[in-house]
Amino acid sequence: MSSASAAFPDVVLIGGGIMSATFAALLKELSPELSITLFETLEQCGQESSKAWNNAGTGHAGNCELNYTPQRADGSVDISKALAVNTEFDISRQLWAHWVRTGRIADPSTFIHACPHVSLVWGEADVAFLKARYTAMAGHHCFDGMEYSEDPAVIANWAPLAMEGRDLSIPVAATRIKSGTDVDFGALTRSLLSGLQTAPGFHSFYRHRVTDLTKTTDGRWRVTAVNMQTGAHRTVLTRFVFIGAGGAALPLLQKSGIPEARRYAGFPVSGLWLQCTNPAITQHHHAKVYGKAPVGSPPMSVPHLDTRVIDGKSCLLFGPYAGFSTKFLKSGSWRDYFHSLNSSNIIPAMTAGKDNLSLLNYLVREVTQSNHKRFQSLLNFYPQADESQWTKIVAGQRVQIIKPDKGLHGVLRFGTELVRSSDQSLVAILGASPGASIAASVALQVVEKCFPQKISSNEWLPRLKVIFPAYGVDLKQNATLCRELRTNTAATLNIDA
Repeated sequence: MSSASAAFPDVVLIGGGIMSATFAALLKELSPELSITLFETLEQCGQESSKAWNNAGTGHAGNCELNYTPQRADGSVDISKALAVNTEFDISRQLWAHWVRTGRIADPSTFIHACPHVSLVWGEADVAFLKARYTAMAGHHCFDGMEYSEDPAVIANWAPLAMEGRDLSIPVAATRIKSGTDVDFGALTRSLLSGLQTAPGFHSFYRHRVTDLTKTTDGRWRVTAVNMQTGAHRTVLTRFVFIGAGGAALPLLQKSGIPEARRYAGFPVSGLWLQCTNPAITQHHHAKVYGKAPVGSPPMSVPHLDTRVIDGKSCLLFGPYAGFSTKFLKSGSWRDYFHSLNSSNIIPAMTAGKDNLSLLNYLVREVTQSNHKRFQSLLNFYPQADESQWTKIVAGQRVQIIKPDKGLHGVLRFGTELVRSSDQSLVAILGASPGASIAASVALQVVEKCFPQKISSNEWLPRLKVIFPAYGVDLKQNATLCRELRTNTAATLNIDA
């Protein structure tokens, strides 16, 4: 790599997770000559939210996540959010399949596996909700193959552990989509960045923390990072900065000083999992089984019993149990939250807190409950679970968005959001779920919003149509192409269609 491209890269990436890896790999597909520099605080890539043990690994497609399908006052179910997430995951599938076909990803089984997605509820009210949800979704081609049952024997076939020892005097219902997936985003991140390391013009600096982002008079960004081992500083000048640093994206966005970042605040949410690695148990469960979130809990705390495939081995995760930590990253500082507050966002943060007192109370209860009480929640999904077979592990740290609304009011958001400068020279990814599952969609949005001239001039457009065969097509409307693409990408990725 030339010293010029090292000091003056075309693009700087901050954060070595799935977002940066996906965006960098896509850029190199579109313009192989681009020079890209990545800064990562930790010693390896994909060690925070992208790491397999730090997330559920659900290929979020809206199949089983009941928080994506709210019930209206008249009893009907709104599936618009589920449809949006569903087709955003199609973008990921298209990109991954392209990379498998072109050799950027050697073996899809290193990161993705077929795993049915199941929604499970009990009690008359929730059974009625799930039936209404099924009625709304099953008629749409995006949810082809969705099955519904209130028969305990059928549900036991879908999720054996969930039905063994269950009180059958309580009504139960479930839906299943066999074409769901389990994804190891940490493995995918490592695969993509490993390939990029050999690409001309790409350079990564690990154990480097970005300490300053300054706009120069000629419109470039001066990015300064400190070597955390030696204390030496490295400064580069670039025309474009991509901040994909998970929970640390907000403080970095604030460092940039762009007006668009004003009044944004963050609400950190931690979590715990219960983990089982006993093959005698894991071999009897092959699904991701999602339930309904307790009233007042954040959407990311929807309970679920998941099959995970990590390093070629199957295990089970249950949770997550929500908690509160003032850290913005697992490897971060307890001072992160307080340092993120300033004169422009403290009032939005306070108003959002006032509007979400039930959430705060819920988090306090979650943090203070005993391990035994946490285990009782698992019994709703696995009635015959043995507490001695389950181990507590810490999940990844998430920072939910507090977004400025009317005046100084702040609104808590639970999605994934792009915040970019008016000149499109800097963009940050904020928020959490569906997060990693829609990394390809996020990368594509950044390309479209921040490099519009490359598309309007047709410089990148032909290539985008090769990478994404459905580019420019709404798969929510085009049933024929949707089904065709899902068949093709499933065959390439060795998953169910």
